[in-house]
This record gives sequence, structure tokens and C-alpha cells, in this order.
Amino acid sequence: MAKRKTGLEEFYILKNNKKLHYGYTTGTCAAAASKAAAEMLLSGHKVQEVELMTPKGIPLCLEIEEISIEREKVSCAVRKDGGDDPDATHGILIFSTVKKIPEKKIAIDGGSGVGRVTKKGLEQRVGNAAINRVPREMIAHELKEICEAMDYEGGISVEISVPEGEKIAKKTFNPKLGIEGGISILGTSGIVIPMSEEALIASIRVEMEMKKANGAQYLLITPGNYGADFCRSQLELNLDHAMKCSNYVGETIDMAVSSGIKGILFVAHLGKFIKVAGGIMNTHSRCADSRAEILASNAIRAGASLETAKRLLDTVTTDEAISILNETGQTEAVMKKVTEKIRFYLQNRANGMIETEAVIFSNEHGFLGKTEGADRLLNRIKADEKNENRV
Repeated sequence: MAKRKTGLEEFYILKNNKKLHYGYTTGTCAAAASKAAAEMLLSGHKVQEVELMTPKGIPLCLEIEEISIEREKVSCAVRKDGGDDPDATHGILIFSTVKKIPEKKIAIDGGSGVGRVTKKGLEQRVGNAAINRVPREMIAHELKEICEAMDYEGGISVEISVPEGEKIAKKTFNPKLGIEGGISILGTSGIVIPMSEEALIASIRVEMEMKKANGAQYLLITPGNYGADFCRSQLELNLDHAMKCSNYVGETIDMAVSSGIKGILFVAHLGKFIKVAGGIMNTHSRCADSRAEILASNAIRAGASLETAKRLLDTVTTDEAISILNETGQTEAVMKKVTEKIRFYLQNRANGMIETEAVIFSNEHGFLGKTEGADRLLNRIKADEKNENRV
């Protein structure tokens, strides 16, 4: 049986010479299922597929599954398709159950598998279902059109549910963001663009704004899991309060400045943050590398010989480079120069508007160095943790 066409077949991006196809969001699924359920409720006829326009301006035609028609309510589902984006929600069913209500309104809530907001600073208020603004607007728009087409003047209640939602939510940021019991219904454009940097940066912004709303003034930020492990074992910090910025060092600083955060302490592997010592604010290898060159130049500034610098330039990893500096007894002097440069470029990006410090480590060699004000900022972050625990 041929796969039903959705309208996204010709939409893709090229990445590493491969076509990565678009998908559609959980918000689009919720809106499409709600539209179909409302049409079946008001017309009495089964709906096998539904058309809708996404906020991005791409029309879709989506298949309706798991239809259940009762006298007072109708339930059905749309299967999430994230395209070629790595997404924990790909392939799951998003259900909508609709009922008539006497009040002339469209009431939208979440059921089983849709998370509830438990912390301030997120798009929805504490206690609300984690169904974001744009999906709510999409649902309301589709239902208003159906009601008008069917000359129905009453109201409709909508409950969005995701049977696999609670299990899947454990693989997402939701528990960390204070969204409990399930996934979020998301999407600002209705469309999933594979490997979207905008989506990753937006997720960092959401977490930062939530922390700010819950009293955080200073942030502990790690590029990835290595930093998180180091924080736990060496700095004795509660990782529930740490954020990840991936490769987006510059964007994270920009967001912190605009959000009114007072300071950031980065805890990072030398392999990532040696790039920052060269003013590189996106640490992904496709943007820039220059790890050996930056480390060698700082070694020369610290008094290393030309021969040592040449050896550093021939290294493949920063762990290998640190082994060479350990041999020559120059690790501490070189890391002092490196951390001075890291501090300079972090402050340059922040334009002096917030405190920015860093602690640098290596998996193989452990702690390597820290910027001038790192200890002061670390103490402030620990005080922030105590305040947040009291909220």
C-alpha cells in the first residue's frame, strides 16, 4: 500500500550532501486531530483525512487514526512525523477528544500523557497543560471554522492526550523544566525542520527564562555531558540546576544579557573552550577548529619553546596536547594564558553587561584551570541553588 502523501514530500534541507525531509509538530497533530474529531461530532460522518494550513504557510493533508465515535464525544488521533529530525516523539499518536459544551467557547486542556507546568517562567502558567500558545491558536482556529461551517453556535471542549507521553517525556527536557506527567504540545510554525539550530537555541532560551522566573540570578552552564559529570564529581554542584548550551556559547551569553541574568559560570572541556580562547563563539567543528593553533600560540606566550609549539600543532586532541605540556612542566603557565583569553572573549561578547567566568577540565587530566573570578561566581551559584530549593 502506497504511503499517503502529506504535502511535505518536496520539502527538505541539504546537510552533508543528504536530503533531510521536513516533518510536522505535535501542535499540528493536535490541531488536525481536533479538527477531524469536531467535524465527526457535528456531522456524524467519519473523517479519514483532514486538510489544514500550518503557520509556516505549508498546507498538509493528514491521515486520521484510532477513530472512536460516541453520542456525546468523538476521539481520534494523528501520528507524529518528525521527518528526518531526531525526535523522541516521532511516530507516536496524538489524540484529541471533543465534546459539546453549552458555553460558547473553545476550551482546550491536556489529558493523559500531556505534561503539566509546575514552575514559573514557561509559556503556560503553573497548573496549565503544557500545550503552547501556537498549538492552542491552531486548534481554536480549526474548530471555529468547523463550527461555522456546521452552523453550530455552542461551545466545544478539547482534550489532547498522548498515551506514550509520560514515558517519552523522560527522554526530553520536560522534567528539568518543571513539566511533569508527559510531553509538551509544541511548534511555532507547525513544521519540523531537521537538525534546526533555531529549535536548539530556542530550547536554551526557554530553560534560561524558566530559571530566571524561579529566582536564578547566576547560571551554571556546560556545553555537554562531560561538563555535567565534572560538576558532579569535582565541584559538588547539584546538576538539577545546570544548563547545557551545546555549541552555542555566544548565543547563550546574548540570551543571558537580554534576560537580565547577572552571571554565567561555564564548566567546559578544554576541547570545546580552547576555541573560545580564540574568540570562536560557536564551538562546532564545522564552524571552526584551530584547537592546536590556539593552544600552541598560548604556549608560546607562556614561554614554551618552538619545538614544543610544533609538537602541539601536530596533536589531534587537546588531551594529547596537555600530555606534552605535562612533560615540559608548562601546563599551569599555559592554562593561565588560555583562561585569560577565554575570560577576555567571554566579556567581549557580553560587552561587560554580565559576569562571565569559566572552569576548564580534561577527561584524562582532570582540572586544568579557571578564570580570575570563577570561585566568586561559583559561590554565588551555590547560594542561588539554596534560594531555588526554597521556592
